[in-house]
Amino acid sequence: MIKKTYPILLVLLVLFAALSCSEESNPEFDKQTFTTIFDNNKFDASYFPIDMRQTPDGGYIILGGRKLTDEAESDFTGIYLMKADHFGNFVKDMEVASTSVNPVADFAEFQTKYYFLCMDPISQQAQVASVDANLESVNISPVQGGLTYPAAASFVDNNFIAVGYNNADKQTVIAIVGPDGSELSSKGYTIGVGEDVEKPILQHYLRTGTQYPFDAGKAPNGLYYFNGFYNYTFSLVFTDMTSDDPIGVVEGQRENGGFSAVLPLTGNKFALSRFNFGDNFLLPNNTLPTSGITQTTDLGGYSLPELVSNARVRILRATVDTKNVLIYGSDTKSKQIGLLYYDESTGEFIGSRYLGFSNPFEIASLTQTADGGLAVCGTTYLAGRFPRICILKISKEELAADASK
Repeated sequence: MIKKTYPILLVLLVLFAALSCSEESNPEFDKQTFTTIFDNNKFDASYFPIDMRQTPDGGYIILGGRKLTDEAESDFTGIYLMKADHFGNFVKDMEVASTSVNPVADFAEFQTKYYFLCMDPISQQAQVASVDANLESVNISPVQGGLTYPAAASFVDNNFIAVGYNNADKQTVIAIVGPDGSELSSKGYTIGVGEDVEKPILQHYLRTGTQYPFDAGKAPNGLYYFNGFYNYTFSLVFTDMTSDDPIGVVEGQRENGGFSAVLPLTGNKFALSRFNFGDNFLLPNNTLPTSGITQTTDLGGYSLPELVSNARVRILRATVDTKNVLIYGSDTKSKQIGLLYYDESTGEFIGSRYLGFSNPFEIASLTQTADGGLAVCGTTYLAGRFPRICILKISKEELAADASK
């Protein structure tokens, strides 16, 4: 059973507010600003969030992973889904059968349902899963093509642009996949030869090593891209989906450097972040070459020593008081979730906010809510050791104050 819990500090703050004000709690305010930690009484259960979307009723649906405790099930990560209402209260959850594993973002909304990619644990064949907003049922369809080991996807023009791994040919594969499981196009590119090249990729899927920021999408100039391994190096690769060789490659530093987040803006401009041997750099407004071979280390960027080594980064395009803002979310050494705000048109830093208290907090996803606020989904650790999914909601007014420079 999942239940909503509050850390002691938050309870004390609520009690103080109740004693200081004779008015009753305002439900409208309660759904604009809240922090929810979803506890459970299953000692051996382990859930973690991957992505989140707001549903039409104002609530939230979370795509997550779960540890499969029965060794006979799979060595891969199982699928977990959870629904919360507009106040952040737990509504329902679901553990999907282990005949489908390895859920990956994007968690995409399309025609009243929510879609994501996963895979068959035996064949590693990619699958498309869909669920309704109330978690009444999950439908899973195999991808009708050669895509295996899906690692990430984005939803563009009503189709998934996915990146996966072809274990037989030792290739990173980019594919266009329809919500019905049809594979419209795909292209593979070599990772290099030798067992050592494949090792970090397989450890990523089994969650026994570094979790790499795989990504795939479409640039404004019409080229497709994937962030993954190519020719021995974790790189950002641009392709027209027809050429045997990439159109452009921005190389990282073997498995020790590359882009940690990629968000296309306009033309050849991208919002980016990169990692390099533990260091982190943000590039909120960068003109990126999409042809030829270049290096991530030549791009510079704002150094962020406050972030954890090789930090996980999420970037969201948001509208705040008619201003186009880029919100970077990441994990800090102080064990909080850091939100950094930049002007989209200039790349100028305009504000920050830090989320978390008492327990460590780590980011999973960001979404701008229908009321103009911001919802952050992440993981917190009760007593510093028990991972729990959490949602932190920031109101429209708070968001405007953060980005008011």
